[in-house]
Amino acid sequence: MTTSAFHNSNLAAVVLQEKEFEQFRDLIYRIAGISMSSAKKPLVTSRLSKRLRHYGLASYGEYFQMITAANGKTELQMAVDLLTTNETQFFREPKHFDFLRQSVLPAQKPGKLLRIWSAACSTGEEPYSIAMLLDEVLGDEPWEIVASDLNTQVLERARIGLYPIERMQEIPRHYLSNYCLKGVGAQKGTLLIERKLRERVRFMQYNLIEAPPKQAEFDVIFLRNVMIYFDQDTKRQVVSRLLSQLRPGGYFLVGHSETLNGINEDVRMVQSAVYQRA
Repeated sequence: MTTSAFHNSNLAAVVLQEKEFEQFRDLIYRIAGISMSSAKKPLVTSRLSKRLRHYGLASYGEYFQMITAANGKTELQMAVDLLTTNETQFFREPKHFDFLRQSVLPAQKPGKLLRIWSAACSTGEEPYSIAMLLDEVLGDEPWEIVASDLNTQVLERARIGLYPIERMQEIPRHYLSNYCLKGVGAQKGTLLIERKLRERVRFMQYNLIEAPPKQAEFDVIFLRNVMIYFDQDTKRQVVSRLLSQLRPGGYFLVGHSETLNGINEDVRMVQSAVYQRA
């Protein structure tokens, strides 16, 4: 029996030691600004165990050494992808879409480009939901959506725009018929976002704790249900960076369980979870 086979046969007994957990917790905080409590230890165990099996490693410490080695950058990104939470759905928190329809889009001047940033887009449901609304309301008027995430795997899925058919329950019926294709044959059980919408959304990898890429100012920025993973200092830094990309008078949208109170003084609350840059 090889050493690798021996390791694989005994992986069920591998336990994530407290010191090892602290190493991963510190690492994900340094890289992504995400604060993990000790309650996340089972999550780290379950999500990284498949990588230990893949490499036939006997401990999480060995895996940590692998991903932090000079030649471990590819596997480090894999670990970051596995440890970042990506929970989303189409038209999540619908009051934000009502706000776009009722307040933002009617004020848009004809011929002026509308730019929206979905700053933690996960597998793409949020930017595609925005795109459906913009295409319906603005028609041939110019608009564009930039969608970003730290996780490379979810970005790849987002670019493809293919989802389980069960997700259709989240999408209003008229949007389903106008912007979604139901899979047949080998693609049965799936839902594909129409090409014309996929071409209007530009996906890019971006780490929220780093300086944002140089780009034109946005009219609306979505940063929803992300700050719950940050400590107060990281929240301030992230919001400040993103606000620098928002035009004066533009809107900053956060999750309904989040607030910018005490985080940034350069915005005023318009309604629950909607802020306007001064």
